[in-house]
Amino acid sequence: MTVYIAGTFDTKASELHFVQQLLHKQGLETCMVDLSTAGGTPSIPVDVSALTVANCHPGGSSAVFTGDRGTAITGMTEAFSAYLGSQANVSAVIGLGGSGGTAVVGPAFQNLPIGIPKIIVSTMASGNIAPYVGASDICMMYSVTDIGGLNSVLERVLANAAHALVGMLQHQHKRQSNSAPSIGMTMFGVTTTCVEALRTSLDPEYSGVIFHATGTGGNSMEKLVENGFLTGVIDATTTEVADHLMDGVLSAGPGRMDIFAQMAIPYVGSCGAVDMVNFGSRDSVPARYKDRLFYQHNSHVTLMRTTAEENARIGEWIGEKLTHFKGPARFLIPENGFSALDAPDQAFYDPEARTAFITSLTDAVKSCAHIEVICLPHHINDAAFAVALKENFLELYGDN
Repeated sequence: MTVYIAGTFDTKASELHFVQQLLHKQGLETCMVDLSTAGGTPSIPVDVSALTVANCHPGGSSAVFTGDRGTAITGMTEAFSAYLGSQANVSAVIGLGGSGGTAVVGPAFQNLPIGIPKIIVSTMASGNIAPYVGASDICMMYSVTDIGGLNSVLERVLANAAHALVGMLQHQHKRQSNSAPSIGMTMFGVTTTCVEALRTSLDPEYSGVIFHATGTGGNSMEKLVENGFLTGVIDATTTEVADHLMDGVLSAGPGRMDIFAQMAIPYVGSCGAVDMVNFGSRDSVPARYKDRLFYQHNSHVTLMRTTAEENARIGEWIGEKLTHFKGPARFLIPENGFSALDAPDQAFYDPEARTAFITSLTDAVKSCAHIEVICLPHHINDAAFAVALKENFLELYGDN
């Protein structure tokens, strides 16, 4: 097993070497990868030079060694992702860094398959780590001190990181060959009744793997599809699209659903919680939305009701994505409500907005024979709708 140790050896050689020694004591092979961008010579030997990594950039090493720290880091980030992705013997990875080093190793680690042990020891780990972790299973450890020379505190942190990596390698979980197929499902608090009923009804023949539709949740589900961990998807809660189009805080980005244009796996979708856009506290809502209908979920979460016009945009966006799907898919629409708040006597009840969504999505896919839109006279949290999702999925799964 080979552990790749990555960092800027012109500034952090002693710390990286310390980690290497700990791993060698545990009988592991290592590959030291230099990500320096200043052109200096490492004070200890490395297995892969910064020049070798830089040459993996589409523009060559000159796109990395620019003389400007910002562009150099950007260039090395792209180069390291290309380099690491081309290696066939990566058993685990560990990286050390401050803001620059963490920015370089993060994207490359994110691109590795789920399950490969990944640790980053960083001065940035006590803040917002979403850009560094993304949709992957990266473990970030706060270095406590700056990574600017070994000391008694940093040595303990690095030792914990190295030995944690050893433990991950020595005790990797092996999926049983007779395990139930794993089915991805998206859920939000306002669609929990539906998805929990669905998951329970599929058990034990299928293992429902639920993802919280918070942006990262949708991305994580699709990464697992790409890695082959999921054999089907019931995408009941596509609320992340509303956040993407209306600048909410839980967007999964413009690439949401794109994986299904590449991989033909059984897919049943729905429009769970597209009746809302998520923001933080009430004062964080953009000024252009000040006169809209809001629901205060808690002091940190403000929900904004989507309008009929916005629902039409969401329906068109999802419909356009569906047209690119590689295999057959079904999209089920609960005509009587898209979330717990979109029901009679609830804050977001709006039949007109639902109709706008239905019309635009149906129009977008009407020329695609492999996409079936099914409208049902149910609320999304009705038991009958969960049954319909299950039955349609099993039909597709059986044909797959």
